[in-house]
Amino acid sequence: MTAALDDRGDRVELPAPPRRVVSLVPSLTESIARSNHDILIGATDFCVHPAGLEVRRIGGSKYPRVPDIIGCAPDLVLANMEENRKEDVDALRTAGIAVWVTNPRTVIEAIDSLRRLLAFCGLGTPDWLAIADRSWMTSPRRDRPVPVVVPVWRRPWVVLGGDTFASDLLARLGYVNVFADEPQRYPRPTLAEIQTCGARLVVLPDEPYAFTADDGPECFPDQDCALVDGRTLTWYGPTLATAADVIGRQLQEMFRSSGPPGRSAD
Repeated sequence: MTAALDDRGDRVELPAPPRRVVSLVPSLTESIARSNHDILIGATDFCVHPAGLEVRRIGGSKYPRVPDIIGCAPDLVLANMEENRKEDVDALRTAGIAVWVTNPRTVIEAIDSLRRLLAFCGLGTPDWLAIADRSWMTSPRRDRPVPVVVPVWRRPWVVLGGDTFASDLLARLGYVNVFADEPQRYPRPTLAEIQTCGARLVVLPDEPYAFTADDGPECFPDQDCALVDGRTLTWYGPTLATAADVIGRQLQEMFRSSGPPGRSAD
């Protein structure tokens, strides 16, 4: 018997380490595939890392095809409190399938969450997780944190709030989120409020909204902007091994940009 508590504190039990795993979370899909791809049998349509992953596809993260998941006969399904719906998790458990739910809100919680999950799966501590642990124990700090704002969507504008993994990651690199004290985890300020929030740097990730040099910076002509890799900023998985270096470097490569004349900043 193998048993452990997931991030919600629910006890998950199996007669032996799982050998048939379905993942509903892209970062966890990559984590399992990089550790032992043989046990991963199903994943969502959005699980595109590692490249060339050949498993059964069971729909999206928000609306997976539950009958297809059950049809995979998995030993274990991996889910996340934010990405996946409670009703789908409940339906799987009602069908007798074990579900492990993650919910990390900080970098350290993410590393601990992954360590417990992989141990439960009988995978030990893979090299990438050991590197991530060492990396974040020695990640650089700034004597004077730089205030930043992180839009994650536009039309309407949505920004990163506090109590989120990405906000903590930035804080550990010396960039304080000016919306971290908002009660919502993903506030919806107006563009004018973002422009006047006091941030010295506007951080523009390429997911979930795909901000680019031509789509986003033109709305902030009087502020420095930095385009960053959204997967590295927001995923908790193998990217944690390189996130401190990658995001730190991308934030240093800040630039000033304004859109072409007459473009609407909506």
